[in-house]
Amino acid sequence: MFTGLAADRDELPALLESVRRHAEALLGALDEREVLPAAPATPGAVALPARGVGTRVALEEFARRWEPGLSSSAGPRYLGFVTGGVTPAALAGDWLTAAWDQNSNSSLDGTGQALERETLGWLRELFGLSGAHHGTFVSGATMSNAVGLSIAREWLGERRGVSPAEEGAAALGPVRVLSGSPHSSIAKGLSMLGLGRRALVRVPVLPGREAVDPAALEAALREIDGPCVVVANAGTVNTVDFDDLRAVAALRERYGFWLHVDAAFGGFAALSPEHAHLVDGLDLADSVCVDLHKWLNVPYDSAVQFTRRRDLQAAVFQNAAAYLGPLGDTPDTVHLTPENSHRLRALAAWFTLNAYGRDGHREIVERCVACARALGEAVGDLPGLRLLAPVRLNVVCFTLAADPTAERLADLAGRLAPDVFVTPTVYDGVPALRAAFSNWRTTDADVRRIVTALEKALR
Repeated sequence: MFTGLAADRDELPALLESVRRHAEALLGALDEREVLPAAPATPGAVALPARGVGTRVALEEFARRWEPGLSSSAGPRYLGFVTGGVTPAALAGDWLTAAWDQNSNSSLDGTGQALERETLGWLRELFGLSGAHHGTFVSGATMSNAVGLSIAREWLGERRGVSPAEEGAAALGPVRVLSGSPHSSIAKGLSMLGLGRRALVRVPVLPGREAVDPAALEAALREIDGPCVVVANAGTVNTVDFDDLRAVAALRERYGFWLHVDAAFGGFAALSPEHAHLVDGLDLADSVCVDLHKWLNVPYDSAVQFTRRRDLQAAVFQNAAAYLGPLGDTPDTVHLTPENSHRLRALAAWFTLNAYGRDGHREIVERCVACARALGEAVGDLPGLRLLAPVRLNVVCFTLAADPTAERLADLAGRLAPDVFVTPTVYDGVPALRAAFSNWRTTDADVRRIVTALEKALR
């Protein structure tokens, strides 16, 4: 064995303790560390060591060269994108995920798969889905949407008497995917699946909303010859708007389409009695996307996808090799996603769900919503700013009251960066900023600090 590797093996308990202390220190400093440091993102390159420096020195070099430029994305005021943190239980689960290093794809070594299925059952219950939905873990919402669309593609083939999985996407002929305010990952997925970005048809939305207009959707469906796909939104990125899922599903009774619901973070509205009506009808979907490294607060990368047609999912992703488990009535995970290798992502989710239960995660959701409302109210009262949309759930979309150019908003975001990270967007043609609350650490004290930073930046 290489001498450096053997030395680290013999010293492993002490090395892990060093890493633990290092992680404890950085997590303890999250509240006060700059949210987006001004340090250079990439230090100067160094050559690959020939002999290596060992884990202890590598940790020191990481702390010196790379940590100064890392954002505090695990902290309470990183409100860009929709980024959760890592609950203590999820952190424990993720550390054990690496320690056990399972490739949980095959029933030939099946305990990891059993743990994943139990976790999926808990998540299905959490989101109000029935037992007709079967799920798998994937890397994120982009992959979850792509898997859902791939099943939809096979469903289209079933209706047209072909199998795109066997014959290629060209066998389908023209495909239409209808949506009111699709996330960018939908077009990306269509590109990956050979259906093409031009397959996406944007349907008019309700006035002043991002939710699809059901009448406009029906009109668009009338013009399409044959089966198609409808992507409904349960929580848009800019304003967390929700399509009327029951109204969309009712149209499916009259027009042949596959209903995919992108509920990447909006699906968590199901945890809050006040907001659960927003996802009423989610169970009617043919496939569903939910992202877990957002509001479940588990480490990147983690998401789930659910579908009623696991048979079609296996038809797309089945992998025939003698060393893999059988397809069977309960397909191994290797037959359900693009990945042949599949880390035990479920363990971090299992830990946090087990540790805090439905009530704990409901409290996180409701506290984030309360924080978003408080910031929205403050923005509405601040001279120089204006809200662009109601705060429906956990995102505050706002802009400058006068001359809201992309450049001026970028300058404002830059001045805020030490205290809070927000991301740019464009809503209804107006350049804007958006603050998304989904971190378990965030409290009303953070909102007060954000408001103070806004007041200072505007001055």
